[in-house]
Amino acid sequence: MSENSRAPRVLVLADQRPPGMDDVAAHAELVCIPEERLAVELPHADALLVWEFGTEALPAAWPAQGGPRWVHTASAGVDRLMFPALCDSDVLLTNSRGVFEQPIAEYVAGQIVALAKDFTGTYDRQQRRVWQHRVTQRVSGTRAVVVGGGPIGRAVVRTLRALGLRADLVGRTRRDDDPEVGTVHAFDELDTLLAVADWVVCAAPLTDQTEDMFDAAAFARMKRGARFLNVGRGPIVVEKDLLAALEEGQLGGAALDVFRQEPLPADSPMWDAPNLLVSPHMSADTDTWLEDLAEVFADNFARWRSGRPLRNVVDKKLGYVPVSAGAQTASQEGTR
Repeated sequence: MSENSRAPRVLVLADQRPPGMDDVAAHAELVCIPEERLAVELPHADALLVWEFGTEALPAAWPAQGGPRWVHTASAGVDRLMFPALCDSDVLLTNSRGVFEQPIAEYVAGQIVALAKDFTGTYDRQQRRVWQHRVTQRVSGTRAVVVGGGPIGRAVVRTLRALGLRADLVGRTRRDDDPEVGTVHAFDELDTLLAVADWVVCAAPLTDQTEDMFDAAAFARMKRGARFLNVGRGPIVVEKDLLAALEEGQLGGAALDVFRQEPLPADSPMWDAPNLLVSPHMSADTDTWLEDLAEVFADNFARWRSGRPLRNVVDKKLGYVPVSAGAQTASQEGTR
């Protein structure tokens, strides 16, 4: 069998084969490897599926010569893959856009309702057998600012609007006639929007522009008593500044699904912060998510194998998949 007619070698960074890989295995040499095998196996790979998307092993293992011509990650965020050797190459990088948007939007909506209705206070009183009537906040009619103009932020805006909130979307550049959400505000408008928001939702990717975006100055600009939610990436928030804003009462509450250090250490002050809901990076994870992730990769593999444009191609200069991006083609005969 010639080099061009052989089955492509597809590495999967996982301890065991993910579900839904039968079609891929029928047309490829599918090899599952642990992190410690990456450096040995990568030079001989045609494609790489980063199933264990929390890994930080790829930069050190990336080969100086050879290696995959296409990398796919089973995640929406690609910040862990934005290392120079990959970014500066002509390797196509794709993500799993389309799987996480609505589940994350439902998580955000649920946390907003939970904070407004003080569900944690109700549960606490139930545990103590305390009957204490009190009033809570109406969600409909309040105002949310959603930071991150990609598919996740858009799904959050649609879902919150369905609950009756006024939801503004903030993206990299301003658009006044977006067919999906109407106006998309630019980042330089954020300060003005923070001052009038009851809810601030971070759904942005981690880039040089967004790192440490929510710091003491940003929290100080918010309406006193506003609530903050982060489903983007942990390093977008300066956690000590968030803690200070909660303790001082500038923020009326917060819900975080992502943190700078994950898992969150047991001795982290975040666990005991007042009016903070902590969840372990699970806002997107539903009972069908593994099958959904596999389906996205299998579809892209079929496209890649036949030379058709791939879905969800990451702009490696931006660090995410542009909303209006067209698909790109990855040739199996191309070079890295």
